[in-house]
Amino acid sequence: MTMSKPERRTALADDDDAEPGRDCPLCPRLVAYRLANRDAEPAWFNAPVPGFGSRDARLLVVGLAPGLRGANRTGRPFTGDYAGILLYETLLRFGFAEGRYDARADDGLQLRDCRIVNAVRCAPPANLPQPAEINACNPFLVAELKNMMRLEAVLALGVVAHTAVLKACGVPLARYRFRHGAIHALPDGLMLANSYHVSRYNTSTGRLTSAMFENVVETLANRLAEAT
Repeated sequence: MTMSKPERRTALADDDDAEPGRDCPLCPRLVAYRLANRDAEPAWFNAPVPGFGSRDARLLVVGLAPGLRGANRTGRPFTGDYAGILLYETLLRFGFAEGRYDARADDGLQLRDCRIVNAVRCAPPANLPQPAEINACNPFLVAELKNMMRLEAVLALGVVAHTAVLKACGVPLARYRFRHGAIHALPDGLMLANSYHVSRYNTSTGRLTSAMFENVVETLANRLAEAT
């Protein structure tokens, strides 16, 4: 059932529902991987990575999952690996962030009118979550959407994030196909924008260029400016 805009704004979940606990037990394979990483790298974060940015934001960026040596190490989405460079530099350029990105959770970078979460909160082996793990984590994305009272747009980085957002909104998956650069108007009025993921693989192969990603973010910035 599709969630209406009033329902999404008023049926608020508790904040605790939006973030899995440090020892979330939902996905056995991810739990085993987490424990192995804690043994190997005890100084790393090695836990479900919480969202970054205020829930009062109008833009939510949804990624795939924490990178092992990135967010899983630092505890902040897209921080510490290659993917964060393009993402945060672009958010800085178009006013969705301020400060400087130094690939550290304590670099002082702040998001402006923007929040970032992942469809899967725990680092998966080989950076590839399984379908059951994506589904198990979806209630946390549902809670994020319910708690973001001013939310107007979601930027889905990749097909998995796109599908996770549709599922969280109760929208049939076949209704809106993922296409880089597309902006879908969901039934509740939410804008769902699509971009290829900002991964090293996509950028090194040319599937996603800086200009392509900047165009998506600039379009969203303009849409949100027109709505104010």
